[in-house]
Amino acid sequence: MPAKSQAQQMAAGAALAAHRGEQKVSDLEGAARSMYDSMSEAELEAMAATSRDDKPRHKRES
Repeated sequence: MPAKSQAQQMAAGAALAAHRGEQKVSDLEGAARSMYDSMSEAELEAMAATSRDDKPRHKRES
């Protein structure tokens, strides 16, 4: 599943780093912590790999 915004992609990257032991889980906050708890490493990798070039900084609520 691709990220819908740059912020979502960066949060997925932080959660993925924690899954891999590159970052402390206790340092995660907000969306990154929620993603860490609810998504597998494969799901996080797919979301973090999304290109940020064509994504808005934040997704607007409709």
